[in-house]
Amino acid sequence: MKTLFASFLLLVVTTQLMACNTMQGFGKDVQRGGEAIEKTAK
Repeated sequence: MKTLFASFLLLVVTTQLMACNTMQGFGKDVQRGGEAIEKTAK
């Protein structure tokens, strides 16, 4: 389970770093990633 979570988190972070153009956009991307992780955890 920990490996799956770590892989998912790495994928989200990598995707977000490549996709965003501004720091504001990066913050929104990270927030969306956190919300996805929360949903998965519930």
